[in-house]
Amino acid sequence: MPGFELFGEEEKKQVNEVLETGILMRYGFDGARKGIWKAKELETAITQTFGCKYAQLTSSGTAALTTAMAALSIGVGDEVIMPTFTFVASFEAVLSVGAIPVLVDVDETLTLNPAAVEAAITPATKCVMPVHMCGSMADLDALKEICKKHHLILLEDACQSIGGTYKGKALGTIGDAGTFSFDFVKTITCAEGGVVMTNSESTYEKCDGYTDHGHDHKGVDRGADEHPFLGYNFRISELHAAVGLAQIKKLPQFLAIQRSNHAQLKSILEKVPAVSFRSIPDPSGDSCTFLSWFLPTENITRAVVAEMKAQGILAGNFYWFDNNWHYIRKWYHLKNGVALNALNTAQQVALQKIQSQNFAASDAVMSRCISTSISLLWTPEQIAEKGAKMVAAIEKVLQQQAVHA
Repeated sequence: MPGFELFGEEEKKQVNEVLETGILMRYGFDGARKGIWKAKELETAITQTFGCKYAQLTSSGTAALTTAMAALSIGVGDEVIMPTFTFVASFEAVLSVGAIPVLVDVDETLTLNPAAVEAAITPATKCVMPVHMCGSMADLDALKEICKKHHLILLEDACQSIGGTYKGKALGTIGDAGTFSFDFVKTITCAEGGVVMTNSESTYEKCDGYTDHGHDHKGVDRGADEHPFLGYNFRISELHAAVGLAQIKKLPQFLAIQRSNHAQLKSILEKVPAVSFRSIPDPSGDSCTFLSWFLPTENITRAVVAEMKAQGILAGNFYWFDNNWHYIRKWYHLKNGVALNALNTAQQVALQKIQSQNFAASDAVMSRCISTSISLLWTPEQIAEKGAKMVAAIEKVLQQQAVHA
């Protein structure tokens, strides 16, 4: 799955070009950098690769989400509808701008259930934020229609689905803005980094300033820039951008390998009648970073995961497997409002509500789901061996369950 699996001479070359100038910062020092502008070059490559008009690099995917929300005027008192299954960065970004995370159920797409979104809209709702989890997409047609009907912002968190598409358009470029993460375990990595993508010049200009202390970058140097608004330091470094520049050129290769390995493993598992697979709104657009599949019950899923672990096979279940990063069930710090600085009153009230909220529909999906990460390094022989072990583990558990039934 992650691009670091195929680090090579291309990344070294890009990084060394930066080191040879000694200029690691993305702004200023024009003469000394000798024409080397890796962040600018990567932003151009992003717009060309993914088909958006504008791209603003940030220091992380979390910073990208926060920046996008600020640029879209999402703030105190605004409700942002988001899924119960995501990474904690999604709600962290919402809280960071003073807004209110409104959690709603996912369906077997592992993303927002449009009906749950519609039911959660209130007069305070400002934004719908689908999170394209584990390589695949939300039902964007339905969500776009909901946003149009209620005059809401559509902000795509596409951090886990770099290279995925929906009806021919890149995920992250379909809403009012979208974000990628380039951290160490993403399809394209900069080690740390992120990007906001948009087709709105106004949104882009706000992102550009917000990530660099509010500089408008229109002066002869940063010291002469005006500060039209307050901002923060969410800049990416030239070193990180250099790594990403090498990686983005490899994206077609990464996707081809992922899709091939994903298809081979799926062809093995789909022979087991008890296994079903994630619903994908546009199968041709799946980036295939994960193969997500379901078993009939939570108990069977628990037993299969335990058996796979016993055999040394990695099996990701985000519902109960000691994981407090990705599913609401164990987000105790969110539910209890544990913050080092005070949350605003509206946020406190909303988090108290989440404590007693019923997410049985999401539980029914996530408790039966196993997401298998797809490696870029697998050989066909390794996939066959891995698949055979997975099938054996499933069949062993099913036989045991039948005996005790």
